[in-house]
Amino acid sequence: MAEANMTSPQHKKMIVSTGPVGQNATVSSRIFDAFNYIFLTLVAFTTILPFIYIIGASFATEYEIATRPMFIIPQDVTTNAYRFIFSSNKILQGFGNSIFITVCGTAINLFFTVTMAYAISKPRLRGRNFFLNMVIFSMFFSGGMIPGYIVVANILNLKNTFWSVLLPGAISAYNMMIVKNFFQGIPQELEESASIDGCTDIGVLLRIVLPLSLPVLATFGLFYAVGHWNAYFGAMIYMTGAKQKWPLQVLLRELIIMSNGSAGDMNNLDPEFVQPPEQSIKMAVIVVSTVPIMCVYPFLQKYFVKGVMVGALKG
Repeated sequence: MAEANMTSPQHKKMIVSTGPVGQNATVSSRIFDAFNYIFLTLVAFTTILPFIYIIGASFATEYEIATRPMFIIPQDVTTNAYRFIFSSNKILQGFGNSIFITVCGTAINLFFTVTMAYAISKPRLRGRNFFLNMVIFSMFFSGGMIPGYIVVANILNLKNTFWSVLLPGAISAYNMMIVKNFFQGIPQELEESASIDGCTDIGVLLRIVLPLSLPVLATFGLFYAVGHWNAYFGAMIYMTGAKQKWPLQVLLRELIIMSNGSAGDMNNLDPEFVQPPEQSIKMAVIVVSTVPIMCVYPFLQKYFVKGVMVGALKG
């Protein structure tokens, strides 16, 4: 009876009628995929095109930048802007300072973020709600720049030291809350089994929680590293008497300011030097300050989206 029903005219008619629908669905899905590819390609092109223009303009002359509104490859290639930037060994020193601040600052940020997030994620913590409310309060209100300067420079006496740019931003309340949500999403049974085996809270954090949290740690480590690499305001106000400790961003800012009035000094160093246009110096500064940190992204790309989404959705 079942075979008769499967081979009945009504069943054959149903199979035939569903054929064109399946074909139409396949064609429509292919059109939709093609549209997505074209759209995403255009978006990617418009995103990368300005950076390509900046690289080309950093090698261009002042006349070409003024007369050509948009180009990728300059007609007259010149390296005067880069020669101006790297004319002093202070740039290499600034690179070293920025790398030191970025590495140490990111390590400090991750340490305080992880330890505080892990503690607040535990309901058994005494005073948990108080500490959590204090963190939330700091997300909406801050002391301001002048009180912060008084605390760092006068009370803590950290002026003209690397600590003045590392400690004030040691933790981000927003990032800590997301990491806390991620820790709360880890199955409690894993931690309980480790505790039964004799692990302390620190042992559970180091052996169980942190290995499972690599995506979120890599993501926020990248956030912190980019913030430290691009930061210049803290060093500009806290290191006024220690220019040898300036990061790269502050030195590049000074180069832009001095670019119009330093041709005489450069001519004394190099008689063949030609004063570069101000716009090309700005383009070269963007390239010099951006390329090093961009080299870090490919190594953390696979953790980037996963870490943010998991930490944001679990709570």
